[in-house]
Amino acid sequence: MERGRLSRAAVSRQSDLPMRVQDSNRTSMVYTTPQSKHSFGKLNVPKPPSVTSERRTSFFGARRTSGASMPRNSTMSGFGGTEKIKDARPLHDKSFVQQCIRQLHEFLSEQGYPGTLSSKTLQSPSTKEFVKMFEFIYRQLDPTFEMPNSKVEEEVPAMLKAIRYPFVLSKCSMYSVGAPHTWPQALGALMWLIDNVKIYWSLNKQELLFSDFCEESDNIEEGVEYNKLFLDYTAGSYSKFMQGEDSFEDEDETFLTKLKKLYNVDEALLASMEEKHQILSSEVERLEKESHTDRLMTKRMEKVKLQADLKKLQSYRSSLETFKANLENKASELADELETTVGHLESLKHESDELQQLLKNQKFTPADVERINREKRELQQTIARLSKSLEDAEQHKWNEEIALAKVKEKAELKVAEYHKLARKLKMIPQSAENACGHDFEIRPFECGSGSMVQHKTQTQILLRKLISDVEEENSRLANSKLSLDESCEQVNSNIMDKSNDLKQLREQIRKLDEHLDGGMQELAREEQEWAVEVDTAENHLKLLEKKVNCGYDEAVQQLKAAQQQYHLVLQETNEERRIVANNLASAFTTAANHLAVSEKAQEDLHARVQRICSKAVEEDESTIQKMREILKSMAHKDS
Repeated sequence: MERGRLSRAAVSRQSDLPMRVQDSNRTSMVYTTPQSKHSFGKLNVPKPPSVTSERRTSFFGARRTSGASMPRNSTMSGFGGTEKIKDARPLHDKSFVQQCIRQLHEFLSEQGYPGTLSSKTLQSPSTKEFVKMFEFIYRQLDPTFEMPNSKVEEEVPAMLKAIRYPFVLSKCSMYSVGAPHTWPQALGALMWLIDNVKIYWSLNKQELLFSDFCEESDNIEEGVEYNKLFLDYTAGSYSKFMQGEDSFEDEDETFLTKLKKLYNVDEALLASMEEKHQILSSEVERLEKESHTDRLMTKRMEKVKLQADLKKLQSYRSSLETFKANLENKASELADELETTVGHLESLKHESDELQQLLKNQKFTPADVERINREKRELQQTIARLSKSLEDAEQHKWNEEIALAKVKEKAELKVAEYHKLARKLKMIPQSAENACGHDFEIRPFECGSGSMVQHKTQTQILLRKLISDVEEENSRLANSKLSLDESCEQVNSNIMDKSNDLKQLREQIRKLDEHLDGGMQELAREEQEWAVEVDTAENHLKLLEKKVNCGYDEAVQQLKAAQQQYHLVLQETNEERRIVANNLASAFTTAANHLAVSEKAQEDLHARVQRICSKAVEEDESTIQKMREILKSMAHKDS
């Protein structure tokens, strides 16, 4: 765990170092969205400043200065410069734009976007919809963010510039975001912001993985001691860098040593953990080589694709069936009209034959023929005039019928409303609770206008008596009456729309009468084609279902084999753990026994040494006493 913390610190240090040589590999990224700079292993999401804010500060809080006091030019000025970077993404490629639209739709759908989402809306959204999507995505980074209500066209480019969007989104383009020449740039900005959100989420997940490094919820890496060490290291390295040095090995070694002391790093434990990691990595590689490829996952992907194809085929088949039903209905209607037209034509032919036969049997003089022709012309004029008046009368009749149908429908709605309210009030039928033996039911088609008025008067008199008892219910019924009036108006508008549609359908029927023969032939040909396509689709559907079932059975078998292998490996691992635990227990027992034996041997040795020392002291005392006696005897002899 300490090693992971140090590696994160090292990565954050390397990300802060300025680049002296431009990376050539970055220019090859064509189909990727540029990412923003991150420091200290976390996404930098500052609050969006105002539009008029133009001051820039350095890493240490002071404004950047340049002049003779600077020993060398800093290469880090490229991050805050105003140089425009060319966007390498193919934003004018229709396939790339469609791919970005699909990714945007998936992201908004997965995160629960509150607005309405559709492919048509994302093809050319309005400025209001773009601002809503931008605000929703930005809130994934900053949940407290709120979009201002005024000057949105200026705030969005300023916010993108504040979070270091590498390309320019002009203010003019915000007034017409859905235009074909401005929507790809705005879409690219949204995709870049989505990439930042995903990076931010991944970094938060990494912090959760290493959240148990510190005790009692005290994060040392963000504490005062770590910040002091890091600032000292950064200041020293940067001062040497400004003096012309390019290597900082001494500073790196000193910084790592201080970090190890700060985090109490046990190098022996790190080495053992690294050795264990290498063993486990080799074991994982061996298991991966044995399992070769994950065929279960490929089969699952194939199953998902086949299920998607199956759904598409089913939807296509249902659309074909509906289209076929519509065509059959139209064909039946046309066949009925054709039969009526043919019958009328036959009657006209029969009448014409009779007239021709009558003409052949009669003999006319030229005066009779001239008179007949004159009468014929007069009759034709009369027929034309009468046919015109007949058409006008039919049109007037049709309009009157429509008006009568509307009035009738309104009356029926009113009567239905009245009956509904009367049933709710328990006034219908005559034996109801609130009817009091009176018949409140209205039968408009069984009585005349006079009896209707009389019935209405009687009903009103009876209702006035009931109103005094049900004033509270009357207010509730008045509210319901308002809602029903609105629905009645809606129904009337729908009737007008349907009447217009009916006129259009009559015009279409007239056109279809002119092209009946060609339509019938085309219909027969299309029916044959649709029948062939339906048979082909059904055969393909059966083949796909067979393949899906076979692949699913094989995938299930492979899953069972993998589960068996997993249980076997788990048993082996548990057995190895048990053996290691037993070995450690035996080693600890042996060490404890050896320690007890060593302590007992030391106690015996100490007692033996004490005995030897006491015996030696006694012998030395007796020897000294003897020498004293000899000296005394010698002194007596000399005297």
